[in-house]
Amino acid sequence: MAQSVVDEEKDIQLTPTVEASPQDAIKDASVGAGSPAEGGFFSRLNARLTSLKLFESRGVERVPVEERHDIRAADYMQMTLLWFSTNITANNVALGMLGPLSYDLGFVDSALCATFGALLGAAGVAYMGTFGPASGNRTMVVARYFMGYYPSKIACLLNIIIMLGYGMIDCLVGGQILSAVSGGRMTVIVGIIIIAIMTWVVVLFGMTVFHIYERWAWVPQFIAIFVLVGSAGPKFDTTISSTGSSETIAGNRLSFFSLCLSASVAWAPAGADFFVYFPPTTSAWKTFLMTFLGVGLALTFANVMGVGLASGTFTHETWSTAYDTSSGALILAGYDGLGGFGKFMGVLVALGLIANNIPGTYSASLGFQIMGRHLARLPRWFYSCVGVVIYTACALGGRNHLYDIFDNFLSLMGYWVTIYLTIAVEEHMIFRRTRGFNWDVWADPSKLPIGIAALLAFLIGWAGAIVSMDQIWYVGPIASMVGDYGSDLGIWVGVSWTMLVYPPMRWLELKKFDR
Repeated sequence: MAQSVVDEEKDIQLTPTVEASPQDAIKDASVGAGSPAEGGFFSRLNARLTSLKLFESRGVERVPVEERHDIRAADYMQMTLLWFSTNITANNVALGMLGPLSYDLGFVDSALCATFGALLGAAGVAYMGTFGPASGNRTMVVARYFMGYYPSKIACLLNIIIMLGYGMIDCLVGGQILSAVSGGRMTVIVGIIIIAIMTWVVVLFGMTVFHIYERWAWVPQFIAIFVLVGSAGPKFDTTISSTGSSETIAGNRLSFFSLCLSASVAWAPAGADFFVYFPPTTSAWKTFLMTFLGVGLALTFANVMGVGLASGTFTHETWSTAYDTSSGALILAGYDGLGGFGKFMGVLVALGLIANNIPGTYSASLGFQIMGRHLARLPRWFYSCVGVVIYTACALGGRNHLYDIFDNFLSLMGYWVTIYLTIAVEEHMIFRRTRGFNWDVWADPSKLPIGIAALLAFLIGWAGAIVSMDQIWYVGPIASMVGDYGSDLGIWVGVSWTMLVYPPMRWLELKKFDR
C-alpha cells in the first residue's frame, strides 16, 4: 500500500522544458505538471504553457542535486532581497496601526512590541528556510519528516488557509489604497481585482519570474516608504502613552507583540519553498542570517511606520477622518501636501502589495498538490489560478471588515505555526542529531515517521491555545485572568504544552516503531 503511494506520487512528472541561466538565480525544472485528459483541451493548454520561456512546471517533487545551480555571493543577497521585497508593504504598515488604535498602546510600547515581535517571528522563517537547500524539498514536504506523512497534511491545509488569507488581506489593502488615490472614483472592488490579476500573472509563470520580480520590487517600495517618512513623520505623535491599568497595559502589550509575531512567523511554512534550487553545500548559517535580515528589517520598518501613522490620528483630525474610511486612506493621508506626486506614491504603495501576495499564492498552489497524490496530477499553475479566484472572492466579500480579519485571522494562524515550529525544532535538535534525514524518501510513508507523537502534541498544543486565546468572539479562561479585557496567551501556552509533551511521546514512538 505504502509503495503504491510512492510510485504514484513520484511518477507524476514531465520532461524538463526550461532551464534558466545561473544569472537568474534559479535553475528551473519542469516536473509534476501532470498529464490529465491526454489530447484534451486542458492537456493542450498545459503543453502550451509549459513550452513558454521561463515557465516553471515543476510541482512538489524534490529537486535533484544535479538540477540545482551553484551558490554565489549574489544568491545570498537574493535571499534577503526576496524577503525584504515581500514584507516592505502596505499590509504590514496597516498591521502596525493596530497597536495604538486597537490595543490602546502608546507610541513607544507599540513600536517596541512591533519590532521584537517581527524579529522573533523572522527567526522562525529563517530556521525553516535552511531546509530548502539542504533537502531540495518544499516546506510542507519537509513537514513530513517532522509530523509524519499523513498528519503533516493538517499543517499543509492550514498553510493553504494562511497563504490564501494573506492574499485576501493584500487585495483588500491594495484596493483601499487605489480607491483612496482616485478619490473614490475607483471602487475598492476594482482595486482588489487589479491587485489579484497582476499577482496571478507572475505566479502563473512560477519560480524564475517570481525571483526576478522580487529582486527589484523592493526599490519603488523603499522609495515610497522613505517619502512617507519625510512627508508624514513630522505629524507622528511620539508622546502618546498607553492607557488602562498596569495589568491591562501589560496584557495589551503581550497581545500586540503576539500579533506582530504571528504576522512574521506566518511565512515559516513557506520558508524553504523558494530556496530548493540552491545546492546542499549552501551555508545554513548564511541562509538563516540573510532570511532573518530580509524578513525582520522589512517588517520592523513597515510596522513602525504604521504605529507612527496611527499615533498621528490622535492629534490630526484629517488623519482620523481618513482612518475612519480605511487603513489605505490613512496611508495616503500621510502623503498630503505632495499633490499629484503623493498620489503617485500611493499607487506605488498599493502595487507593492503584489510582491507580498506572490509568495503566498505560489506556496498555496504547492500545498494543494501536497494534500493528495490525486490532486498532484493537476499542475501547479492550475492551483495558482484556483488560489487567486478564492482569495479575490473572499476579499470582495470582506472588504468592509479588514481590521476584524487582521485581528482574528493572524492570531489564529500564529497559534498553529508556532506549535508546528516547536515540534520541528525538537525533532531536529533532539531526535535527528544522530539519525539525520534521508531526503530521498519524501514520498514514502513507510520510511517517514508514523506521526502519532507529533499529532498528539499538535492537538495538545492547540488545546492550550484555545483555553488561552483572546479574540473578539471568544476569550479563554486563562486569557481572561489578565487585565480588564484579557490578553492573548494562546501562542505561549500552546508552545509550552507542545514543548513538554512531544519529547516523551516521540521517544515512545521511536521505541515502538523505530521511525
